[in-house]
Amino acid sequence: MQPRIPRQSAHEPRERGIHHADNDARLSAELAAVVAGARRRAVRDGDRQIDTAHLLHSLLESDAEVRAVFGEGPHIARLLGYLVQRSIGYGLRWQSGVEDSGGVPVVAEAAGFSPLAAACMERARERAARRGGGPAGGVDLLAAIVADPQARAVEVLERAGVDPPRLFDRIQARTGGQCGARPERYAVEGGDTAD
Repeated sequence: MQPRIPRQSAHEPRERGIHHADNDARLSAELAAVVAGARRRAVRDGDRQIDTAHLLHSLLESDAEVRAVFGEGPHIARLLGYLVQRSIGYGLRWQSGVEDSGGVPVVAEAAGFSPLAAACMERARERAARRGGGPAGGVDLLAAIVADPQARAVEVLERAGVDPPRLFDRIQARTGGQCGARPERYAVEGGDTAD
């Protein structure tokens, strides 16, 4: 009798097109664990690439500092509820396409990430470098994700009632302004957030 759940070999993620990026020295141990979790989720869901929604899901599940940015209230539970529904709900339409904002060059081999998720990973590393050269952490990645309004994770945030510009401002306040400038989509005349 064969087991109902097929066994996965250690090399299966690479064979399915999702390569290991969680051993990058420019990532903190916590962020490396987030990437590994996102990769497992993508493989389990049958997705070809890790996208920003996979990364957000893994960040919320495993990074206490990221959860703290959201503050008290039902936001985390609501977000996780939307993310869990991915395989049966709105996420089904994502399976047929590649996450790409059109604003980032397509990377031929982005270590198993969607082009947009790969760009967010790079922006998280750049943000950490501006901070002093330490490895990128979960809040660095969250800031990079929130900065791109085309990210699938931003769609999930908005559906769950989280205001991305305010979240970006919270990250800025929490990290002493280390995020850089507010994303253009969220900036309006006078520097206020667009609601």
